[in-house]
Amino acid sequence: MNVQTTPLPGLLIIEPRVFADTRGYFYEAWNEASFAEQGIGGHFVQDNQSRSTYGVIRGLHYQLNPHAQAKLIRCLEGTILDVAVDIRKDSPTYGQHYALELSSDNHRQLYIPAGFAHGFSVLSESATILYKCDHLYNKESEAGVRFDDPALGIDWRVSVADAIISERDAALPLFRDCINNFTA
Repeated sequence: MNVQTTPLPGLLIIEPRVFADTRGYFYEAWNEASFAEQGIGGHFVQDNQSRSTYGVIRGLHYQLNPHAQAKLIRCLEGTILDVAVDIRKDSPTYGQHYALELSSDNHRQLYIPAGFAHGFSVLSESATILYKCDHLYNKESEAGVRFDDPALGIDWRVSVADAIISERDAALPLFRDCINNFTA
């Protein structure tokens, strides 16, 4: 596998080695030992899968410490724009975001360490994503940031007219007002 760094420390792009032939393809999406060799630690305890239609924007979500989650995101069907925002208060990239297109064709994965808010928009007719988490879901530690906060300047590549947002996500606080207990 090829591991690429991003401008946000700890946020990594994973490009697996894909073996393709006339029958289709095969690749190893997760191997604890191989990832550990690349400096990606953690023990994943929960897999989440979601399916959404074009224009859906989910996020920006995270869990507070001590239930903060590192995530490994991949798109099983379709195409998404995956977005991570650094919310570690003393990080040199605090408040900056990184966006990457993940698709069933490019097989890329995004490793998002704890201390980042996460969201995605669906760019294809529909998309199915799978993400591994290193801590279990904990309702009491749920938090988030509004997807359309002008201070973040995220281009979700979905027009306002086509955007489909849940009531919960539309009510999330702006970045400057979000609850946050992360440090770099």
